[in-house]
This record gives sequence, structure tokens and C-alpha cells, in this order.
Amino acid sequence: MEKTKTPYMESLRDKILNTAMTAFAQQGIKAVRMDDIAKALSISKRTLYEIYDNKEKLLFEGIKRYYEVKNEEFIKLYTESSNVMEIIMHIYCMKVEEFRITSPAFYADLDKYPSVVEFLNANHDKSHDRFIGFLKRGVDEGYFRSDTNLELIAIMFNSIGEYIMNHQLYQRFTMEEMINNIVLVSLRGFCTEEGVKLLDKHFRK
Repeated sequence: MEKTKTPYMESLRDKILNTAMTAFAQQGIKAVRMDDIAKALSISKRTLYEIYDNKEKLLFEGIKRYYEVKNEEFIKLYTESSNVMEIIMHIYCMKVEEFRITSPAFYADLDKYPSVVEFLNANHDKSHDRFIGFLKRGVDEGYFRSDTNLELIAIMFNSIGEYIMNHQLYQRFTMEEMINNIVLVSLRGFCTEEGVKLLDKHFRK
């Protein structure tokens, strides 16, 4: 039975989530035990299990909160940015930093947790329409070609992402290498001359 949500318990819940997700990112999910999380917070294992029944539930809540925060950040970025190229640059910097501080083992371990996989798949379906909207904005702004089939572009980038994850390319290459050699090359193909100019400006070596 779940304990009453007192301010202390809510605060502890957040601390557990933050501590666990940091450890998962640094060491990989499999390598971190619930005991390790309890010890890091100087709480009993019983207290930890009273708040989170198991590691999968803890991971699920951490992933869910991550996507909620990132969704809010994207909406703000989408609204406040002057054009799609600014958005691309911001996301590029964000992803590079995320991969810099995250162990490849973290990504490799994710598919071992069914509830997390189900959530990620559902989130992916929701993000499809948002990506199409992003592409349409790029066309309207004159940075993406108007003769481009946006649905096929979305499918292509989805396939790229799946290939990177399924073949664990993050084990062999840095995020900068994957973005510069796969994502940006693909993006450049459907940019207008003006779009290419801005890409070269933002990503010039």
C-alpha cells in the first residue's frame, strides 16, 4: 500500500528519482542495484521499496519525467525560436551533451524493461506528428524544399534512429560523428539554398 504523500515523502521521492537516473546514466541500468541507490541516499532499502516497488518502476518514472521535461522545453523552444535552424542547433547541442554524460550501457539496457519500451514506443508515435509539423514550418520559412515528401522524410529519420539504436552505433561513434555524418547529411539533402547556408553557418568546423 502506498504511503501518504507527505511533503517529506514527496521530497524523498524526487531525490530517489534524481539519484537513480544519474546512476543509471553514468553506469548503465543493469549495473545499479536498488541497494546502491538506498546507500547513496542513506535510507533503508525498505523505505526505498515503499516508494518504488522495483527498479523497473523507478526507471519508468524517471524516463517519463525526462520526456515530460523535454516536451516542455521543446514547446518553449519551438515557440520562441525565430526559425527551424535555431531549433536544430539547440537540439544538436543538447543531444551531444546528453551522450557525453551518458554511458552507452544505459541505452543498451533500456530494452530489457517492457514497460519502458512500451512507453518509448508510444512517445515515438506522438512525436511523429510533431516532427511533421516541424518540417512544414521549415518549408514555410523557406529552409526546406517544398517538393519534399514530408512523410517519407519522417520515416527516413525514424529508420536512422532505429538503426543507430538496434546496431548500437553509439558504442563505436560519438554523437557528433553520428549527427554530422548521418543526420546533417540527410538534412542537407532536402534543404533549400538558404537552408544549406544556415546549416553551414551553424555547423561550420
